[in-house]
Amino acid sequence: MINGLSAAEVKRLRLRYGLNTFDTSVHKSRALLALLARFKNPLVVILLIAATLSLFFGDKASFFIIVIIIGLSVSLDFINTYRSEQAAEALKSKVLVTATVRRDGQEHMIPVSQLVPGDIVLLNAGKIVPSDGVIIEGKDLYCNESSLTGESFPQAKPANADVYMGSAVMSGTGTMRVTTIGPSTKFAHIVQDLQSKHVPTEFEREIKDFSVLIVRITFVLVIFVFGINALVHHSLLESLLFSLALAVGLTPELLPLIITLNLTKGSLSMAKHGVIVKQLSAIQNFGSMDTLCTDKTGTLTENRIVLVKYVDGQGIVSDKVLELGYLASVYSTGFDNPLDSAVRSFKGVSNHGFEKVDEIPFDFVRRREAVVVHDHNKKQRILIVKGAPEEILKISSSYLKASQKLTKKTLDQVQATYDQLSQNGFRVLAVAFKNIATEKRYEPSDENEVCFAGFLAFLDPAKESVADTLTLLKQLGINIKVITGDNVLVSVKIADDIGLGVVGIKTGLELSKMSDKQVALAVERTTIFARVDPEQKLRIIKALQKNKHVVGYMGDGVNDAPAIHAADVGISVNNAVDVAKDSADFILLHKSLHELAEGVVEGRRTFANTMKYLRMSLSSNFGNMFSMAGASLFLPFLPMLATQILLNNLLYDSSQFAIPLDNVDDAEVYIPRKLGIAELKRFMWSYGILSSVFDFITFGILLFAFRADQSLFQAGWFIESFLSQVLVVYVIRTYFYAAKHSLPSPVLVLGTFLTSVVAFAVVMLPLRSLFHFAALSIYQISILTLVVAGYLASTELLKHWFYRRQT
Repeated sequence: MINGLSAAEVKRLRLRYGLNTFDTSVHKSRALLALLARFKNPLVVILLIAATLSLFFGDKASFFIIVIIIGLSVSLDFINTYRSEQAAEALKSKVLVTATVRRDGQEHMIPVSQLVPGDIVLLNAGKIVPSDGVIIEGKDLYCNESSLTGESFPQAKPANADVYMGSAVMSGTGTMRVTTIGPSTKFAHIVQDLQSKHVPTEFEREIKDFSVLIVRITFVLVIFVFGINALVHHSLLESLLFSLALAVGLTPELLPLIITLNLTKGSLSMAKHGVIVKQLSAIQNFGSMDTLCTDKTGTLTENRIVLVKYVDGQGIVSDKVLELGYLASVYSTGFDNPLDSAVRSFKGVSNHGFEKVDEIPFDFVRRREAVVVHDHNKKQRILIVKGAPEEILKISSSYLKASQKLTKKTLDQVQATYDQLSQNGFRVLAVAFKNIATEKRYEPSDENEVCFAGFLAFLDPAKESVADTLTLLKQLGINIKVITGDNVLVSVKIADDIGLGVVGIKTGLELSKMSDKQVALAVERTTIFARVDPEQKLRIIKALQKNKHVVGYMGDGVNDAPAIHAADVGISVNNAVDVAKDSADFILLHKSLHELAEGVVEGRRTFANTMKYLRMSLSSNFGNMFSMAGASLFLPFLPMLATQILLNNLLYDSSQFAIPLDNVDDAEVYIPRKLGIAELKRFMWSYGILSSVFDFITFGILLFAFRADQSLFQAGWFIESFLSQVLVVYVIRTYFYAAKHSLPSPVLVLGTFLTSVVAFAVVMLPLRSLFHFAALSIYQISILTLVVAGYLASTELLKHWFYRRQT
């Protein structure tokens, strides 16, 4: 046995090669780069140019105000986003992938980041190859290298074969020596490509479409306003600054930050419920999920698997079956299997007098495994095969002893015993054996003409609490589908025990005979898919997605990894095999549907609060900017100076940081929701027009009732536009009547109150001279406040008309 590296060698090599990660940057430098990245924002660049021009033309006040506003905006964005990212990274550290290494002659479980060149790593099914290396020894070792080559078929890895970081061990066992780690591995450049070629979620695609729409509107409006003002009314610099400030006012520049804050708050809240978020952007999909596919082990059952029966083909207790099953389990070194663990822990049986000779590991095509043992008492070798009863019976030619042929009558009796065990809710393994000649190496082809011995029956009772959780998921609009490799009868029994209404049942054999069109129809009418292989799981997921469902898949085995990766919401558990955890977007610390239901609720809260910001930006914010652009065409002065617009926008943005902490109506979490760009367009035009109507009412009052000059007009317009923007959140934050059915969070109330106080202070106190505002009287403020109240009341009426038309 190879002893591996010593502690001193590991220390020396780590100093030389560093950690086995792709991110070698220092925390502080990342923070600095993240801060500097904020200044790459085109709007920030434009504002800095505008500030420079202001200073060049002698307008020092505008220069300092613009610079201060940029500094505050960038700082708020950076601090909140960076804290969010750090919180998300801290959560990810709870679900580190580990590797089993041999050092100083002892086996240790360590994070893969701690590997160094020369380390000896033990591999088995379910593990991810943690670095580039070479196989020292292997037994039926097959790795899936699709992440590197795109080839989906597993590749054999005999001794001296190269293996690469990111590959998944599909079957067999082996030992590798690490040759290359971190940025030097072949997988490193693929990771960089994956990061640059991130596949966007549906929500991200819709947000991108929305952003493109805003950019187009802003570009057209700004060019139009600048041209008119420069040609007709005002100086070139004043028109440029006004147009640029108008662009800032039109653009929901806080949208990425609000989304990040929402997602981070959601991830922290989900962590409290035992759901660790690996990919923040997937939280929106979690909330939109309408179909959840899951296996039943540990999800619908207690996952306390106990061996309760060992019987022959007629259902008679058989110590021979127990002994064979025990030997097959105790000498199995493949991936950790709860059924094997249950057999190993069974009292009253041992492997005394037997010695392991060889092993033929499990794979998901054969659905069985075998060991070869030497019986010292009888001085002969025995091949013991254990696995799915259907597969064992296919290779069986005799029953109980080699001389007793497996006739059709006996086969029918065996099948009846199997069916009875399954109907009673037992998970069943079959055991067979045969004497075998001495060979240097045993292969799957040796699994033939075996003698069928009997069944091992395991009990994994249905969870008592899962019925209530299923009711909750149904209330949340989520349809449950069970996709399992287990027997149909066992699956139906468990479904009956937990009250899962079974609409239809399909087996893997039936799916294999169906066309894609037939599968697309079948997935809508089927609750249980039994005896399915990994490719069929993937086919079911893709059929559901083609039918416009947002699909979640929950699994923990090697055979679940492709489906987890393909699903819109990939879910695994903390004790799952590495390849399943690596494919997932979410990790459950405990395998429970209740935790998952809580995560769905939190995902929908996150989505609801993100939509609040979007609706705010599309209502009074857009209306005010459209009105300001229109007013600049006929007023003898600008409706607001550039610095006044920027101040308005800064105060408005500051109030929005409370949105991620706002309360969400219960009705928002009981329906899967998607972001629709078409609905946002209708919302923008409907609410924008209403906002503009009240804006022009304000213009009329200021010009004809107050006889306002430039400074008074701008002060009055500043207060009315700010209040209409910041207070409309109380209307659009809920589908119900705001004053009766839906209370905002105290944090949101405090945020809007404080920013409103600052806005009034800027206009009423001597500070107003810095922004060129005139003093407003109490009477004038009262009239403007009534206009805002009228706008909010009208928005409430429009809201109910708008959503009635949507349904």
